[in-house]
Amino acid sequence: MSFTSTPSPDSSIFVTGEAKASANNPITTQFGMFYIALVVEKGTHRILDAECSATLALTNSFVKSLIAGECITEEGLLAERITTRYHGSSQRALLTALRNAATKYRAAVGLT
Repeated sequence: MSFTSTPSPDSSIFVTGEAKASANNPITTQFGMFYIALVVEKGTHRILDAECSATLALTNSFVKSLIAGECITEEGLLAERITTRYHGSSQRALLTALRNAATKYRAAVGLT
């Protein structure tokens, strides 16, 4: 599933989240940390696009398929999708980075 759209410059916001990956994870070797970047439509809180610091393109596209089109403020739903479908070694880092990005998003749009 591909869910990207081109929002107007004023209708979207870019946020990132970060987390530590386990020491034996290739992400730690290559990037030092696990990062997720999201483009979110402010009016609907929908994730329009996503990318993460995965070492494999397949991982990146799978993570995107899990969260693109979903509402960033529905953290429980996003966490459930990740824990039931993503069984990579960076699952915990992905969950933490997503929570971190959601917190930044809420602060940026005044939802806190």
